[in-house]
Amino acid sequence: MAKDKTTFTCTECGGTSPRWLGKCPSCGAWNTLVETVAESAGKNRMSTPQFAGLAHAQAVTPLSAIEASDVARTPSGIGELDRVLGGGIVEGGVVLIGGDPGIGKSTLLLQALDALQRAGLPTLYVTGEESGAQVALRSRRLGLDHSQVNVLAEIQLEKILATVEATQPAVAVIDSIQTVYSDQLTSAPGSVAQVRECAAHLTRAAKATGVSMVLVGHVTKEGALAGPRVLEHMVDTVLYFEGDTHSQFRLVRAIKNRFGAVNEIGVFAMTEKGLKGVSNPSAIFLSQHSEPVPGSCVMVTLEGTRPMLVEIQALVDSAGPSPRRLSVGLDRDRLAMLLAVLHRHAGVACMDQDVFVNAVGGVRISEPAADLAVMLAITSSLRGKPLPRGFIAFGEVGLAGEVRPAPRGQERLKEAAKLGFTVAVVPKANAPKKPIEGLTLHAVERVEEAMAVVREMG
Repeated sequence: MAKDKTTFTCTECGGTSPRWLGKCPSCGAWNTLVETVAESAGKNRMSTPQFAGLAHAQAVTPLSAIEASDVARTPSGIGELDRVLGGGIVEGGVVLIGGDPGIGKSTLLLQALDALQRAGLPTLYVTGEESGAQVALRSRRLGLDHSQVNVLAEIQLEKILATVEATQPAVAVIDSIQTVYSDQLTSAPGSVAQVRECAAHLTRAAKATGVSMVLVGHVTKEGALAGPRVLEHMVDTVLYFEGDTHSQFRLVRAIKNRFGAVNEIGVFAMTEKGLKGVSNPSAIFLSQHSEPVPGSCVMVTLEGTRPMLVEIQALVDSAGPSPRRLSVGLDRDRLAMLLAVLHRHAGVACMDQDVFVNAVGGVRISEPAADLAVMLAITSSLRGKPLPRGFIAFGEVGLAGEVRPAPRGQERLKEAAKLGFTVAVVPKANAPKKPIEGLTLHAVERVEEAMAVVREMG
């Protein structure tokens, strides 16, 4: 295969240079030139706009005339993974999964490939970080003693593509994209140019052959996927593995999915035999208290299509000259805003107190529906009085002190009632027209109303 000429492109302005320079000659930015492949122009390529008219016009079709059909999906054999993927693996789809080292990416994918192989689908596991013997040892630990998954220990892109073409697997896993390199580039594996070019070739091969491709990606110390951001734009689905490596629970979150809903999560527990799906994730995020304790309030959050109950804990303590505001799993800036609203509209002052807020179980809550539960937990800790047993709350709080509705409120309430909760303080707009059996609702419009309801409960 003849090598294409390489050039260096600026990531800021797109300017090019035949050799690497510390400073971009076009825009003057420093350290922005990265190696790229400059494809040789074919004999039919029109290099200037004035020749565009010589190309043959292509037929266009109105959207109404295009037949739209549901995308066929193949279940992976792991229910929680299928939930995040939108129902299963799509033929020719490309999935990018990232996470911290040791979080369980390779374990989960090896389990999924084994389940697919047992279902009769040919699979291929390309390992660039481990030898075949190491992968076999992991499969023994997972109890996959007689697994028929094909393994290839290779990092050269051209050899990987040739193997995929020869074996024609239904699903291929590349572990990881940062270890793969192409002979067309002189830069080292893991560089921006290598990751971009290798991912582009693998994606093109997946679309051309119908092979479902799963790329494992490294993450930076900030938690983002390593390599160029265009990597996430190339693929069809982006999944993130979350969780503390010291905890047995893991979350797989979809942040992009062309074939399903985004922000879906799958919950797994790490066991001696690998990752197992958790059918009732709410149990993870609820602490088991023998008696109600001050500073604890349960809320119902929405992760994709799944309502989950999460316990919000708050600790308010006397502070020094500079009170601290710390939140884990919640937005710290929003915490400061809620404290100001609590003081202004409910008369609860915390300006001389340290305030710590935590979402139990390591879950991260980004939706504003947690506002009301956070404020009630802070008030409970400050007063030293627990909220009633079986109490839940949710709702967004505005700067004017109003309590705004949360999306899909009835689904949240039904989930709470199913798990045995009996008292709920919710926005008035979320109050259902028909009462929910076993659940006493208190619909409020303002923060002070919510505080008054809680005080009356004792």
